[in-house]
Formats: sequence, C-alpha cells, structure tokens
Amino acid sequence: MPRLYLAPPHSSALAPGARLLLPPGAARHAQVLRLQPGHAVTLFDGTGGQWLAHVTRMGRSEVEVLVQAHAPIEREAARAVHLAVGLMAADRMDWLVEKATELGAASLRPLLAERSSLRLGDERAEKKRAHWQAVAIAACEQSGRNRLPDVHPQLSIQAHLRQPAPAPQIGWLLSLDGSATPLRQALAALAPGQPVTLLSGPEGGLSAAEEAAARAAGYRPIHLGPRVLRAETAPLAALAALALG
Repeated sequence: MPRLYLAPPHSSALAPGARLLLPPGAARHAQVLRLQPGHAVTLFDGTGGQWLAHVTRMGRSEVEVLVQAHAPIEREAARAVHLAVGLMAADRMDWLVEKATELGAASLRPLLAERSSLRLGDERAEKKRAHWQAVAIAACEQSGRNRLPDVHPQLSIQAHLRQPAPAPQIGWLLSLDGSATPLRQALAALAPGQPVTLLSGPEGGLSAAEEAAARAAGYRPIHLGPRVLRAETAPLAALAALALG
C-alpha cells in the first residue's frame, strides 16, 4: 500500500472521517503512482502511528482523501542510535542519510571536520539540511517507519564535542586505532536499550587532534575489524549491529 507523509500543519487535520487535500509533495507522489479514487493509502506524520485513508478525488493538481482509522504501529529500533558524521561528498551523504533512515537511526548530525570534502556556508547548509530531511522522509515512506529521524543543523566537530550528551546516552568513536575496543566486545557490554551516539569521520577520517578531542570528551574508540570501510559505510555497519541486533 502506498505510504504518504503529511507534515504540519496538514497533519493536524488527521482524524477519522476527515476529508483533506494532500499537500503538494504528497499529491505529486500520488499522481506519479497513478492512484485513482478508491485506492487505499497509508498516511503518517513522522511522530508515530499511521492512518488508513482512501483516495476520493484525483484532480490535475489536487488529491483528496478520506481518512479512516488510526493504527498505533511502531517500527522503531529498541535502541536509539544517533549518528554524528563528518561531512563528505554530496552523493555519499545522500546515500548515508537514506540508508541510516532505513536502518532506524534516531537522528543524524552533519559535522564539519578538518578533512571534510564538502564545506557549506550557512545558506547552503540550511538548503542541504532540508534536502537531507526530504531524503529521510522518502526513506520512511519506503521502509515503513512512522517516526521521522531528525537531521540536525551542521556543526563543527569542536562545537559538537562541547555539547554534553544526555544521560544515559554514551558515545562511540569509530577508529582505526589498533587499541580500540572491537565492536562485538563493545556490544556485549551495552545495557539493553542504552542509547548510543556514533561519531565517524569524513573521507580520510578524523585527524589525530580530532580523535584526541573526541576521546577527551568521553567517546570510546571502537573498531570494526581488519578492513578499512568507506566513510559512508562504517557508521552504517555499526548502526546495523546496534539497531538490528
């Protein structure tokens, strides 16, 4: 069944028996899918649960639906995993956001690191944030997630490390250091459901100074094995182990 996202203020109209016009993005999606009156759709607003609805009218630019029952369905991971990743090439960031959403990341924070290949001024950074949030919405529509992960504003890695992590959240630093704790061992020591922030670098990794600052801020170095994974692959591998294990 097609899934369509409704953002505020449109989502405030979701109620049994309500007739509502889909917002432009959802309406375009319905038209691309060639839905017709009578077709069932699932609506969600990213805050949990979903609504069954049926298309009642397809216009040239407007799509009307009749809202029916609400289903309090949750498909979130048992553990909240937050990604803090060094900015990398735009296509790799897009892929990372999409796959992280599918795997169940609770949030994503882009970080400007010393070796980041993508550097964004304030205006471009906000446009990219909106773009990545749209990528996350599309991934939720595809994967069945009913809660939208937050794509936070860009920060420098130094500013990020100055922010205290809310308890009981702990931080892991993905590292190539041979003295780092193996992922399997770190997983075994975690309390059930304990939230984790994964800090990972851009292409080329974090600098020695950045790694030292992360350790000083309380991040525990973790390694993923003998192979060197790409910047967009490493956090997803760790996320999968944490969220799907």
